[in-house]
Amino acid sequence: MDKKVVTFGEIMLRLAPPGFLRFSQTNSFDAIYGGGESNVAVSLANYGIPVDFVTRLPKNDIGECAMMEMRKRGVGTNNIIYGGDRLGIYFLETGAVSRGSKVVYDRAHSAIAEIESGMIDWETVFDGIEWFHWTGITPAISQGAADVCLEALKVASSRGIMISTDLNYRAKLWNYCDATHRERIMTELTSYCHIILGNEEDAEMHFGIKPDGLHVQTEGHNIKAEAFRSVCQQMMSKFPNAKKVITTLRGSISASHNTWAGVLYDGKRLFETQQYQITDIVDRVGGGDSFMGGLIYGLLTFPDNDQHALDFAVAASCLKHTIKGDANLATISEIEKLMGGDASGRVAR
Repeated sequence: MDKKVVTFGEIMLRLAPPGFLRFSQTNSFDAIYGGGESNVAVSLANYGIPVDFVTRLPKNDIGECAMMEMRKRGVGTNNIIYGGDRLGIYFLETGAVSRGSKVVYDRAHSAIAEIESGMIDWETVFDGIEWFHWTGITPAISQGAADVCLEALKVASSRGIMISTDLNYRAKLWNYCDATHRERIMTELTSYCHIILGNEEDAEMHFGIKPDGLHVQTEGHNIKAEAFRSVCQQMMSKFPNAKKVITTLRGSISASHNTWAGVLYDGKRLFETQQYQITDIVDRVGGGDSFMGGLIYGLLTFPDNDQHALDFAVAASCLKHTIKGDANLATISEIEKLMGGDASGRVAR
């Protein structure tokens, strides 16, 4: 079967102290491989969608381990290229209750940070592809990564491929340029996109877009979806190719207890999901990626039912918060069960 979806970005080695230990307490680290676009690829493969992950890896044992993780999850790796000296690393200290999680990056001069235009044959990569996904993390890594992302978008656009992005603003990553240059890069890249996922911080930091006459409010920890309508409208006005603008609505009661919902705007209607209470978070890293993976699956599988696609994405992401690691390993049946109202967590015998 021809591949349907391609994602492009960096996969990293995640090192985290066991349980809820602080960096200063631990004598060991749990090793997991993941990254924004690879996490989306794993979700899609898990749902039976043919998917390729494209990246640049160092030709060493650690790069091979990252490759093996993708293969183990059913993700295509034939278009991964090799080069550079190291895989990017990030250290995660998992928070609890009133103590938030912390991330420390060690990804400078990683294999993909030193990628250059012309290294990837995008014409070959996109042969037979229906959907291309990237995130705002990739162009934040380096100018070279931003240039290659633009290369991919131009080819995908010329072939009529559906293009999605998760804007994913990361303040700790945009170090090679100033805010004006960052906005110019992200504006050009996002102009190719049909499906745009981003929260209010992403819209403001990348494009200076804020809710018109409204403040994003919390009332009893319920984030008001209506406050995002003007953000969605401004995004669609700025990016005429956009068919849908989506945001996740996270209410943070504590590091261990969040509320979770989603909103989708198609230019006319504002779709909203039910709100989930995630009361004992196991791992929230990759929550947005699991939402995006669920959304792409939903939009591919239920192309005429945006509400169902959005409901699937939110339920999928809700379950990801119960799974250790970057990637969502929840099954379609588990997600549909939660969508149907069964959140009991009873043993299936």
